[in-house]
Amino acid sequence: MRLRVRPLQESRRLLCRSTGGEVAGDNIRVRRVVATVDTGQVVNPDGVRNQIEGGILQSLSWTLFESVGFDTRRILSLDWARYPIMRFSAVPESVDVQIIDRPGDGFLGCGEASQGPAAGALGNAVANATGKRLRDLPLKAQLA
Repeated sequence: MRLRVRPLQESRRLLCRSTGGEVAGDNIRVRRVVATVDTGQVVNPDGVRNQIEGGILQSLSWTLFESVGFDTRRILSLDWARYPIMRFSAVPESVDVQIIDRPGDGFLGCGEASQGPAAGALGNAVANATGKRLRDLPLKAQLA
């Protein structure tokens, strides 16, 4: 199934949409992400882009892969080698961050503006592609 949907999640500062990817079995592959961010007056556009792009990738990792493994007695994820995290092979081919610059407005910042909307947009894209609304993270585990 293709993730050729354009779900939008809005926060006060970020609009994020997943515009390309696939769902095959329990595998979700995000190929392209587009985000538009409004941080008021922009002082450092490269810094804004880097912050939003990094937040999107972190959010995709949380949403698709990350979880602490445990059994009835103990935590099983004792080191980074066994902790599921997004690898370079799963990073989208394109993350396009568009910045709305508002000269004369205040400096709003962009600290962690991308995490929530990116996860919501991905969840909506998976629901639109599969017809299943997944409610727990990681999403990938629920498709198995």
